[in-house]
Formats: sequence, C-alpha cells, structure tokens
Amino acid sequence: MSLKTALALCAACLSLSPLPGVASEPAPIVFTAAEQAYLDRVRSVKMCVDPDWEPFERINEQGRHEGIGADLVQLVAQRVGLRIELLPVRTWDESLAAAKAGRCQLMSFLNQSPERDRWLNFTSPIFTDPNIIVTREEHAFVGDLLGLSGESVALPRGTMVEERIRKDFPNLRVILTGSEPEAVSLVSERKADLTVRSLIVAAYAIRKEGLFNLKIAGQIPAYTNQLRIGVVKDEPLLRDILDKGVRTVTPQEREAIANRHVAIKVEQHTDYSLLWKSLAVAAFVLAVVIYSNRKLSALNRELERLSVTDKLTGLFNRMKLDEVLESEIQRSQRFGQPFSLILLDLDHFKLVNDCHGHQAGDQVLLEVARLLQRHTRETDLAGRWGGEEFMVVCPHTDEAGARVLAEDLRRVFELNEFPVVRQKTASFGVATYRPDDQAKDIVARADAALYRAKDLGRNRVEWQ
Repeated sequence: MSLKTALALCAACLSLSPLPGVASEPAPIVFTAAEQAYLDRVRSVKMCVDPDWEPFERINEQGRHEGIGADLVQLVAQRVGLRIELLPVRTWDESLAAAKAGRCQLMSFLNQSPERDRWLNFTSPIFTDPNIIVTREEHAFVGDLLGLSGESVALPRGTMVEERIRKDFPNLRVILTGSEPEAVSLVSERKADLTVRSLIVAAYAIRKEGLFNLKIAGQIPAYTNQLRIGVVKDEPLLRDILDKGVRTVTPQEREAIANRHVAIKVEQHTDYSLLWKSLAVAAFVLAVVIYSNRKLSALNRELERLSVTDKLTGLFNRMKLDEVLESEIQRSQRFGQPFSLILLDLDHFKLVNDCHGHQAGDQVLLEVARLLQRHTRETDLAGRWGGEEFMVVCPHTDEAGARVLAEDLRRVFELNEFPVVRQKTASFGVATYRPDDQAKDIVARADAALYRAKDLGRNRVEWQ
C-alpha cells in the first residue's frame, strides 16, 4: 500500500458518519478429521496480547481485550468455533514471557520475524499496515535511513521493527520504550530524533495526544506490517485451524473493523450550539486536510522519485531497470517488437579509487551519468546497474541498432576528459531480446559479452 493510499485510510478517520457493521456471512470452512477432533476436544484456548497498542489492541479498564486486532481475532474464533480466553498482562514484555513459558497458546496480533519463528508458528496475514518514519516538523525528508548518521530512533522493545532496525540500520542509535505512545512522545519531546511506527498507530497517537509538531518524513515499504496470529510451536493443529478462519475474512470486513476503531463518534441528540462549534471545527479540519494533502502530494512525488533513483548519479537505479526490463519483455511478447540492452563497465575503475580516493571515483561516475544522459536517445533508459556498471535499455531497437549506439558511446567515453583522471574508457556488452527470454537471460548474455570485451583488451563493443 502506497503512503498516499495509507494516509487516505487515516483521512477516513475524520468521517462524521456512522459506519456499517461487520458482515456476518462466514465462508464455509472444511476441517480435516484431525482438526475436527481437536475442536471437539479443546473448546477454548488462552491468548496473550499487547495491553497497550491502540487502536490495534489493548486491555481496557474493565480487563477486556479491545481494538482492531481484538475484533479480527474474535471474528476468526467465531468462524472456527473456538472460545478465546484472555490472559491478563500489564506489559508487552510480560505477554511475550507468558507465551514463551506456555501460559497461553496464541498471540493475537503480531509480525512474523526470525526471532519469533523459533517459538511460534504463524497464520496468514490478518491485517496489513505500512510502517512510516515519524519525525518533528523541522526534520528533513528521510529517503533512506542509511543516510542518517548518529540519529536516535525510539522503538518499543520486543517488536519486529526493533529487531530489523538493529540489523538493517546499525548507523542509528536505538532508544527502547515500553509502549507505542511513549516512542512517539519521545520524538515530540526532542528526546529522540525519529521513530518508525505503524501508520494507523502513529496517526492515532498523534491525534489523541495532540502531538502536532510531528510529521511523516518517509516510508519503509519493506517494513510493512503483515500482522498475523502467532501460535506456539507445540500446537500445529491450532495454527492450521486458525489459518483457515483467517482466510475467510474479507477486505470489507477488515475495513469495517478498522473504521469502527479509528472513526470519530458523534452524539445523536440535537444541540445547535454544539452543531455550530462542530461546523467550525470541521472547517478547520478541512483546511488542515487540504494543506496536508498538498504537502503529502509533494512528499509522495519525492518518495516516488527516490524509490527509482540512484542516490549518487541521479540515474535510474537497479530496481527501476528491473521493472523496465520486465515491461519491455511483456511488450515484445505481445507486439513482437525488438528491444536491446547495453551493459557497460568502466575500465580499470578500481585504480581511480585506489590512486585518487573514493571522492574522485564518485566524480567520475557522475560524469558517466552526464554522458549517458546527453548521448542516449529520448526513448532509451539509462541507469546504474551497480558499482561502475551502467545499463542502457533500448526499446524498439534490434541488435544492429544497439551495436551502433554502443560504439557511439564508446567513442564519446574515449574522447571525453573526465574529472581528475582525464582519460577513461569503457567496455560494452550488447544483447537483444529473444523469444522466451526472461530478464535474467538477456542480462546474462549482455554480461557475457561485456566480459568478452574486457578479455579482448577493453575499450570495445561485443555482443551475444
């Protein structure tokens, strides 16, 4: 789900209309003999939850489990014919410890992770929600967490996000908290630079606590919450039974449950003074939403650009090149039109870094990007494949046309004066799409041709 789409869900939280209930028509479930025997024998199971994770779940003042996750799990339990008994806990750490000790058979609503795979089996995802980067208003846009140095990130302990941030971003200093609201509050109070949180949870906490000095500064698509029911390893049948129930939950049911917990409730009696106040508030909220949407549009454009752009050169990155290759293959299969690709590699580039330093190497790579932008055709797409390797995808181009373009580029490189090193050549490999090729096939041929050009003396064009 894109950031724009995800925020649209939160915009729905401003709705002043009553929301429909959850559809009650369950999909038919067929159990195996072993599963049915389990259900006949075990009528109820104990469940551990996060007691303070609004609006996903919490244990309220009356000791009841409530929230989006609570309703979804109960819906699944109804469908499979199980009774869920809540194990009261005060903290998430206490809940984890209870599950590991076998005091409960399942955990209600959590992400799968390598650490949790050691003691839990998981159902299919029951709910998805993107994780976003939350900072104070004055913080710059965050395109890549690896680009930050020494900044602190507040994270609730024992979560999937904590586990992955420690592994993927050692450049960040982790501050552990006991709850989601505490993580968001530390950022607002300048005790942490940022937090990475669920979009729904962050929006809920910001609105509830009035932390309007915060903003969404980026998104981590790879960290999207895939929330599941976790079942202890020694209950494989229970996991299979619950998984069948999860698969019956429709998108409409998920949406209705989510909306019920994040919507603003309005009293039904008529109070005209309250009505005028409400209209004034609604007008203010509308103005804020319009302003926020404009900022969000700019943020989304920047996110989209960064997601497909190589940070150093400004050319397209490998992810975008992969996408274009797949698109060109589908177009060729459908319409029978040719396309080719050129893979090029700077000759003896390692010597530039070794003799002149990495900054000089970066300047040379920037010059390569400039040459490719100036000397390829408007229909071509140039990108950085990796290191000192670059790729040019050439739509509507057969082998002969690609060889001509590659030779033109070779001469341009040979005659160009590069920063610091002055003279620099490149070797080129050309490949053209063949029927039944996958992306890896055409890239492998271009790569083989490139290495043949290297073996034959460099500064030349080869094809395969």
